[in-house]
Amino acid sequence: MTLFEDLKWRGLIKDVAGEEADLQKTLDGKPFTFYWGTDPTADSLHIGHYSSLCMAKRLANAGHHPILLCGGATGRIGDPRPTAEREIISEEAVNNNIEGIRNQIKRLVPTAELVDNYDWTKDYTFLNFLRDIGKYISLNYMLDKDIIRRRLETGITFAEFSYMLLQGFDFVHLFQEKNCIMQVAGSDQWGNITTGVDLIRKMLDKPAYAFTMPLILDATGKKFGKSEGNALWLDKEKTAPYAIYQYLINSDDSKVLEYLKVFTFLSKEEIEKIYEEHQAAPEKRLAQKTLAYEIVKDIHGKEEADNAVSVSEKLFAGDFKGLAVKDILTGMKGVPTFKYTQELPLVDVLVNNGMASSKREAREFIKNNAVSINGEVVNDETKVITKDMALEGKVIIFRRGKKKYFLAEV
Repeated sequence: MTLFEDLKWRGLIKDVAGEEADLQKTLDGKPFTFYWGTDPTADSLHIGHYSSLCMAKRLANAGHHPILLCGGATGRIGDPRPTAEREIISEEAVNNNIEGIRNQIKRLVPTAELVDNYDWTKDYTFLNFLRDIGKYISLNYMLDKDIIRRRLETGITFAEFSYMLLQGFDFVHLFQEKNCIMQVAGSDQWGNITTGVDLIRKMLDKPAYAFTMPLILDATGKKFGKSEGNALWLDKEKTAPYAIYQYLINSDDSKVLEYLKVFTFLSKEEIEKIYEEHQAAPEKRLAQKTLAYEIVKDIHGKEEADNAVSVSEKLFAGDFKGLAVKDILTGMKGVPTFKYTQELPLVDVLVNNGMASSKREAREFIKNNAVSINGEVVNDETKVITKDMALEGKVIIFRRGKKKYFLAEV
């Protein structure tokens, strides 16, 4: 299978600038230089960026040279959002964010050449930019871009309006200075990408190539990698590897095949075999487990992926020995939680917090070995729950029966 065929099978080619046949010939031809860019809006990339990083690695593995651009210039302006203008980031924050992102990219795409568009923009005068770039792009052309049309009713600043010219200029610069002939990005960047292609054609009378990947969504239609509005960061100090594993292992059956194609480097044959086994026994969640393991391994390494599997298996078995409380809380997100306020007999704790309907029922549960604390069965109905039982001094885990968990926060 050629690179182009593999990308098509994985569903990774959405929009193409020019003819698809030309893109196929280029992708499957001799080595070339391409780029993908991101603005430093935070000091870490998140799982929503991961499909683009995977694409960069796929092209690099095929022998092509990746340039990953961190937008120190465009990040100071802000890419237009569909609803409202982005907040301006301070110079200090931009520089700090760039450093964090650079370190992640070096680790995730080791062969990438890292560039910052601030380097070729900071000394470019506004007048020269208008003369050299602005004269090639008409106002009608810019107004016809989807993201601009959507913002016209609510209002858009000149700074945001000019963003596509800045990104188009990036492509021109990299084309001239680095012989970079292709740009790859998410489909939300289509308008900005085509501006660069058109500038190269108009200014230099040369062809350039570009294509977008579809935005990856969860089963509810939200952008992939978002959980209640919070990103899953690729920096493990911001999001623990196990938290990513736990999120992915809960992927919807309707989406897991798509995710295996987009986010893993498993072959077509491997993915089809895994999915066939998954369909035969979906309750085993083989596809989700494979997906979660492969992504955590790629982002954080095999040791962290193996640890995530171990944590998941221990939590499923109710064995909390040796587990960090942060991992326990991640794995038990959504479990009924109550505040620990005073020392009480176990029977009272069970009744007061909905684990038993009456003291009689609570005693029956205890007598039948149906109650455990922090993974250990308790059959003494006179036992008093004390603060020193809390794991790491933070939480006490109750289980009633095989699956009903309750957390007491200390």
